[in-house]
Amino acid sequence: MNHLMSWPEPVVRVQSLSENGIGTIPDRYIKPISDRPALKSEIHDHLEVPIIDLQNLFGKDPALHQETSRRISSACRDWGFFQVVNHGVSHELMKRTRAVWRDFFELPLEVKQQYANSPSTYEGYGSRLGIEKGAILDWSDYFFLNYLPVTLRNQSKWPAQPVSCRELVAKYGAQVTKLCGRLLKAMSINLELKEDYLQNAFGGDEMGACLRANFYPKCPQPELTLGLSSHSDPGAITILLPDPDVAGLQVRKGGKWITVKPFPNAFIVNVGDQIQVLSNANYKSVEHRVIVNSEKDRVSLAFFYNPKSDLLIEPAKELVNEDQPALYKPMTYDEYRVYIRMNGPCGKTQIESMKSNR
Repeated sequence: MNHLMSWPEPVVRVQSLSENGIGTIPDRYIKPISDRPALKSEIHDHLEVPIIDLQNLFGKDPALHQETSRRISSACRDWGFFQVVNHGVSHELMKRTRAVWRDFFELPLEVKQQYANSPSTYEGYGSRLGIEKGAILDWSDYFFLNYLPVTLRNQSKWPAQPVSCRELVAKYGAQVTKLCGRLLKAMSINLELKEDYLQNAFGGDEMGACLRANFYPKCPQPELTLGLSSHSDPGAITILLPDPDVAGLQVRKGGKWITVKPFPNAFIVNVGDQIQVLSNANYKSVEHRVIVNSEKDRVSLAFFYNPKSDLLIEPAKELVNEDQPALYKPMTYDEYRVYIRMNGPCGKTQIESMKSNR
């Protein structure tokens, strides 16, 4: 990662632009016409990301457990996205953790600047993804931190203000990690693999996890830009805690962009590229993006559960045969994520480039 030591140009904080009351956005944020959101016409009320109650996944009734597993499998195959309720994470903890990050972004700029990040690790307070000079940027700021493995967890790099931030992030991370493990078990069983297959293939107790707190400031011209450009997530699975008041996440389905309506106290779960590889495309990661609006700021928390960085990830041998050959070349997660760190979000370009020529 030595070639990623610094940003190619001075970093501008989007929140500062928004709070300065500008009427038009700088050219750096204006997307090509083909990438701009059609804010009114792209709400498809008849299409909704599945909402799955996980209560029976943890219960003892085999029929109800099987039905919940079937719904997860169907969502992974058909959508790559689903919302979960009764997931075992404290609603109060969810609310307080999201609130503490909103408080962080409302701190004076000079306080936040103490945590300014670089592209070598992305840890800290940031405002861009990718290192291409002159690239078109997204309308968002963020804070990125490592949670797992514990050897990479450095709480001194987490915000010291608000004072409850570090403690809340630690508790929140522990509960969400547990949820990730349960979902990987369900996915393993649905793929007719041993229940701990995915967890073990991704590194077992040495799996990685990181948190990105996203801040999407109000935008005077939301129809010209995006809070986060179209991409699929590079890791295993992502657990998103959305803003409860303002929808912003859009999922690509059948060539259309579907705006996800957050369900009360739900997480939004999505399949990452590494699950697509390991499942030999039985489960697919899906393009998604974030739109912004002119009325309200948004805060969301994305928890990424990732493979151990130096493990080779390839299609599970149990899912490969003469009729279904391996679709992807083996690659470590370290190698894989260099691409997004250098190029930023680029649709499904990265996973497509991994396809095997065999």
